[in-house]
Amino acid sequence: MQGLLQPALSRLQQATSHTQLLKRACLPVAALVLAGCTTVSLDQPRTSTPVPAVESQQLQALRMITAQQDRLYNVSAPLLVDNAALCKSSARKLIGFTAKTRYSYSEDYVDAATSLGLEERLQVTGVLKNSGAARAGVQRGDVLVSVENQTLPQGPNAERQAAAQLGPLVNKLSSVKLGLSRKGTPVNVTVPLTSACGFGIELGNVDTVNAFADGRRVLLTRGMLNFTRNDTEVAYVLARELAHNALGHPARHQMNATVGAIIDNLTRVTPDTTMFSGTAGVKPMPQEMDVAADTVALYMLARAGYNIDGAASFWQRLSTQYPASVTNGYTAIHPSTQARLAAIQKAVTEIKAKQAARKPLMP
Repeated sequence: MQGLLQPALSRLQQATSHTQLLKRACLPVAALVLAGCTTVSLDQPRTSTPVPAVESQQLQALRMITAQQDRLYNVSAPLLVDNAALCKSSARKLIGFTAKTRYSYSEDYVDAATSLGLEERLQVTGVLKNSGAARAGVQRGDVLVSVENQTLPQGPNAERQAAAQLGPLVNKLSSVKLGLSRKGTPVNVTVPLTSACGFGIELGNVDTVNAFADGRRVLLTRGMLNFTRNDTEVAYVLARELAHNALGHPARHQMNATVGAIIDNLTRVTPDTTMFSGTAGVKPMPQEMDVAADTVALYMLARAGYNIDGAASFWQRLSTQYPASVTNGYTAIHPSTQARLAAIQKAVTEIKAKQAARKPLMP
């Protein structure tokens, strides 16, 4: 059950695509435990010293995937919550947290998920800063017991069943009553629903430096995450793809279906890289759309509290290191670098003037 960043209805009516794809395409690795070595002193009798077991490859992989996805959630949270006014046609109600069980991943990952503290019941794995859930006091680790006095399901199908239960409630209510268990103690909270941009945030499991938007979702590849130097630079990329979605560019460019298929593929743990050759059928974004997206993205960033001073230098660095000649890179499908940089400088100046005059930050 996803209630943190995805729209409460559409994303709560299905398990997150990240989870679904993990179930369909799990990592082809077996558990691996290595023996530890104990140093023995010649002056002391040999004793048996417990040595912690080395983590299985599944657990290591799960830690990495969830950490990267959590980073994307955390960075994108203020961009989504603080910019409902800039994506009115796509604004949705959010509950304000994510929740998972030990079955939220493939069968090979149940033991690993259990080692991370997940169980049969849905457990809060992240709380959106400044959301209704955060204001109501929902905490990471809380176990979900009930919603509006209805007992929430548990077990292998808990996410799907809870989604069906929560979807209609979220649609018609402005707040929901939750029954929680916090370290064994019952806790009752009333969570006001949060209006936010209703776009999913996904991680792409490839090392190519790219990002995509299909009108419903935004995906950053592992390679793009590794290219960025800090969370602010991650926000630059997220905001830009969110702006493309908010402006309806994927549909206008007639690329939403093509890009949607790419996102479906790249969210797999082992994507089909043969499909991702060249630009994978993605046409370069027209200059006017790219310029418009840069402008809206900078407003989104400023409204979310991110520093926009480094935006131009970030995009210049990316286009220099990964120029349009790198066919599976970001610049190849966003080639209007000089026009984009000029638009960024203009928007930064405009935003700073509005901030100084305490005017609303609307493009």
